[in-house]
Amino acid sequence: MEQRRADTIAEELEERIFDGTFANGDRLDEVRLADQFGVSRTPLREALQRLSRSGLVELIPRRGAFVRQPGPVELLELFEAMAEIEGVCGRLASKRITDAALADLHDANRRCMAAIEAQDPDAYYRENERFHMIIYQQSGNSFLAGEAQALHRRLKPFRRHQLRLRGRMAQSMREHEAIVEALEQGQADVAMQALRAHVAIQVEHVHSLMASLKSAAE
Repeated sequence: MEQRRADTIAEELEERIFDGTFANGDRLDEVRLADQFGVSRTPLREALQRLSRSGLVELIPRRGAFVRQPGPVELLELFEAMAEIEGVCGRLASKRITDAALADLHDANRRCMAAIEAQDPDAYYRENERFHMIIYQQSGNSFLAGEAQALHRRLKPFRRHQLRLRGRMAQSMREHEAIVEALEQGQADVAMQALRAHVAIQVEHVHSLMASLKSAAE
């Protein structure tokens, strides 16, 4: 329960950073925030740790937590690396994926479609995250899967928010369907290219995300 509360707090703080409530360099007062959320400082600190791993918060010893908005170059580099890693995961998974995992991917896609119909990008993101984690695991390479998961977590706030751009959920859904088809057919190169493109296209949305951050802060 406490972990789930930390997740909720982290998502709320993400929202406040993206909508300009907290600007770049602002100090996040633990006492005040704990009081606002009605929690002890333990789940709040876990939430700040999570945001720190995503690069949205910088934790400075004896000074506290400060909002840190990564620049466009840093985000572009992270998304480019993510695209390449996911592509490799897809190529390996096409040779190793189980029938049970394929069924799980289809289930994740059905739930993604339900989220689109409900116009709920956060619900879509949760199933989207599950979708990608299955592919990482099915790569059959635990080191690669671990690296993919770590980078996915770091980019989570940005991957989650870009789903709110008009038409992005429907586009993402089409990409998911192409990925599953390639995995089912065992088409290694097609699966690699489909996953790489699925992540790389998000690079195009980085400038929109950064513009929204800048305008919210003004």
